[in-house]
Amino acid sequence: MTTRMTPKQRVLAAIEFQRVDMPPVEYAISKAALHEHGRRLLDLCKAYPQDFGPYRDREILHPPAGTVDAQGRYYETATDEWGTLWEYRIFGISGHPIKRPLDDWAALAAYRPPVPPRVGTEGFNKEREGLRSAPEFFYKGGWVNIFEIMISMRQFEDVLVDLATDAPEIHRLADMILEHRLGLVDYLLAAGYDSIQVADDWGTQSGLIVSPQLWRSFFAPRYRRIVERIHDAGRKALYHVCGQCADLLDDFAQTGFDAIWPQLPAYDGPQLARRCRELRLALALHPDRGHLMTFGSPDQVRTEVLRLADTFAILEGGSWLYVEIDNGFPYANVEALFKAVAELRA
Repeated sequence: MTTRMTPKQRVLAAIEFQRVDMPPVEYAISKAALHEHGRRLLDLCKAYPQDFGPYRDREILHPPAGTVDAQGRYYETATDEWGTLWEYRIFGISGHPIKRPLDDWAALAAYRPPVPPRVGTEGFNKEREGLRSAPEFFYKGGWVNIFEIMISMRQFEDVLVDLATDAPEIHRLADMILEHRLGLVDYLLAAGYDSIQVADDWGTQSGLIVSPQLWRSFFAPRYRRIVERIHDAGRKALYHVCGQCADLLDDFAQTGFDAIWPQLPAYDGPQLARRCRELRLALALHPDRGHLMTFGSPDQVRTEVLRLADTFAILEGGSWLYVEIDNGFPYANVEALFKAVAELRA
């Protein structure tokens, strides 16, 4: 019999491919989902605890005054710390860049990147104390990206051409972003997070956005610097990557990532399970949001959760359940997802 584990022990065991006492679970509740489902969604989170931090109440936000027109259409714009102007058309959901600071490379010489968050500020101290108040949990911090920032600061197609032609400016931009992200990593490590989430999407639904060779020569060395910083502090390096990226699985492992969070419907499940177990690359198992959670039935949701747990041998370590709730999910499906995870954990 496996002895009872703390949440932190459970997640670490899963990442290190050791047997767990129950399937680990992580929740990610979007602002859009809270706007749509309200208090009953928070009640589910409270009733069915996760391993990635204790339940903490959250404010349920709604569109600010003046952002919804007479026909009920939401629209808002905001400029981020990199100088990119974004438009938002669904409340609580990521927007699209509409004005970028580096569409003309002539602006690069005068461009100054934002300053990374600083250790020792009031916000940092509050964040650190929040983690220390419940040390039995496992904590994941950050969204440490490179490519996603590049394509928000410069036209997507132009970035791809710059990469293909090995333009010197694209190296300068990537290195500028990397130095900022290393500063963010240092902040998160000092705050006390057990793992850092690196994140860039590299796949379409059928293949890679760039060639494996370009990824290995341009991006892997930069990711490796981030991973080494994380590992030097004794923490875990996790990697979120959407799309079909099977040709990079070996590279993710060789770069040093401990786990990935893939877009499961883009893969053959049993093949992905076998290959990642061979590579010792743990997996966040994320039930399909695009179709299942939006258009499926509660019974289908439950069946899929049980199937994932079986396919990936979740009690043998190497994976955990990642429960993300967005807008557009019928509440019956949301409730079915929480209850199916709880059934496995029981």
